[in-house]
This record gives sequence, C-alpha cells and structure tokens, in this order.
Amino acid sequence: MTRHRRSRKAAKEQLVEAEAWDEGVDEPQEAPADEPDETGWQTSTAQMASLSRLVRAGVWALVVSGPLLGTLAFLTSSAPAQGVSKPAAAATTASSVGPAGFAELFVSAYLQAGQGTERDLAPYYSGSVALAVKPGTRTATQSTVIASREVQPDYWSVTVAADVTAHDDKGKSTRLGVQYFRVGIQATDPAGASGTEQGAIAAYAATSLPAQVAAPAALKPGGLAYETDRGSSSADPSVETASGFLAAYLTGTTELDRYTSPGTRLQPISPTPYAEAKVTGVQDDSTSASQQKVPADRTVLHQLVQVDATDLGGSTVSLSYALTLKSRAGRWEVASVDDAPALRVSGTPSAAPHTTPAPDAAEATPSPSAS
Repeated sequence: MTRHRRSRKAAKEQLVEAEAWDEGVDEPQEAPADEPDETGWQTSTAQMASLSRLVRAGVWALVVSGPLLGTLAFLTSSAPAQGVSKPAAAATTASSVGPAGFAELFVSAYLQAGQGTERDLAPYYSGSVALAVKPGTRTATQSTVIASREVQPDYWSVTVAADVTAHDDKGKSTRLGVQYFRVGIQATDPAGASGTEQGAIAAYAATSLPAQVAAPAALKPGGLAYETDRGSSSADPSVETASGFLAAYLTGTTELDRYTSPGTRLQPISPTPYAEAKVTGVQDDSTSASQQKVPADRTVLHQLVQVDATDLGGSTVSLSYALTLKSRAGRWEVASVDDAPALRVSGTPSAAPHTTPAPDAAEATPSPSAS
C-alpha cells in the first residue's frame, strides 16, 4: 500500500508541473509564428498546446492506473512460487485393531456353530465348511486377542484366547478353561491404494477355519523391590499412613488430604465400592524392618500393601496397592498410587511351566458328545 501512495503522489506532482508548463506555453509570443529559432526548428503556439495536452493526458492515465497496477503487483507477489510442490499426505500405518476384532468375533461364532449351522460362519469365512459337532456344544464365555502380527501387507495372524465352556445333552455345563485359537485375517483397503478416505471401513475375511494352538509360555515375575516385611502393625508410622489412606480411598469415610503430600491430587473411588478396608500386610524397600522413627524430610519409601476390602454386600476381596510415601515434618505422607509394583534393577522374568487350571470339582464331567 505504501508503494501505491508513492506512485500516486509522484504522478500528481508531474501533473502539476505539466499544467504549470502548459500555462506558460499558452501565452502568445511577440515573435512571428513562422520565425525559426536558433536551432533551426520552427514551433508554434498550437503545437505547444497540443504537446501539453498530450503530456497532461498521460499523467492522468498514470494517476488512474496507479491503484490497479499496485493491486496487480500485490496479488502477483502473494501467489505461490512456481515449482513449489504441495506437501505430501502423511503415510498411514496399518492398524491391527480391525483384524483383531474381526478374528475375535469369528472364533466366538466358530465355537458356537455346529452341524447344520455352518451358514453362521459365512460373514467371516467364505470357504466350504462341514462341521461334525453339535451346535451349542461349546461356547466362549469370554474372549480376547493376545497376539496380532501382520505377516504380509494387509494380511494378519491373530491369536485369540477364549474361556471355553462345554454343554452336554442334559444341560450340564463344564468350564474347559482358556483355549487359544489362531486365524489368518485378510484386510482390504476401502479407499484403494491411497487409504485416505475418511469414514471408510475396511473389509475383512478369514482365510481358513481357526487352528487351536498351545498356550503361550508362562513367566515367573522378576524379583520385586520390596524386601522388608513390615507386617500390619499400626504402631509402624508408614503402615499407619498406608492403612488410613487406603481406608479413605476405598470407603470414602475420610478426606484423602490428611494422608497425602501437598500438591498430590488423588480422588477416592466413586461410587464407594467398599464399606471397610483392612491392611493385612505391608512390604517396603527400606533397609531396616525395625526402624520405627520417621526419617528426615523428603525421604522416599515404596510400599506394596495387601488389603482385605469388604463390599456393601458383606463379601471380602483381596487387593494389592503399590504406594510411594514421602516424609515431611516427622510423618509419612502418600505421594502417589503407583501404576505397578516396583521391580529390582535386576528383576527380569523367567520362563515357568504352564499349568492349565482343572475344572471345578462341583461341575459335572462332560459327556463324550461334549468333549
């Protein structure tokens, strides 16, 4: 815009000079019109007047076209430079959520299906199916995906864990325990090769019936960092703090602020699930089990607390909480409820033999048709 003002001002100044020059030229001269000057050129008053009008018209044209030329220059400078490529769309990463969910539904339908109901598997598997088992002989009371791996682009191997229950002809049910099924799931991109269509849902298909596989190897957890046993005595200041805090946290009978460090923001469980909470054991990472006095301010203590909580119906359940305590002004305060119990620095898991839980003794033995 400053450029526009300067060009218009210069044009106006030229117009004023031209008009002044024109006024001086319009005055008649005493000399004869046809008398030549010293250079040999002949001039007349009419010629000078015509030249003045021509100059004045050019200046006015410049004044009028100034804003238009300035706007054109501004738009030209604002246009994107030629040859600058647009930023490429971010590449999308294949997600295992869809194939995993599809596989879980397929395994549940497979366990429920039987001879005469093979069509129930058509939404998942389009191959030829002939089942010999009686429909409803097995059901999955619970199922979840425990492993998912893309073996090829848009082709997934999914392992589903299902808690299977068998049903015999007399209506008796027997829990068979957790069983594992692996299935191949092929996915198709609904938006074609680009994969950028918003709101589109991919299509999935199983490439075969599920294959029952062995359970994954069980692990024995690594050593925990809590090597000092404090018991459950309320005479220990750290145990007393943990007990009071968890009672308030689980039952909502008192405020948490009286047990927490300044700035710690914790909320009790709501709605209140338990009527009573009793600490049955405390382990921590201190060096001495006999230490009863609270150490210097800002000392940190990690606890693993065992709790028996009684719900509103009178049933007692056992819970474990990992807490971090800090000392301040001669007392312990809860600084956080930890996400998981702390491990020793060298605490790595080790392989342990897998054991399948036996069916409950109270349950009936499955009949041959249900096995």
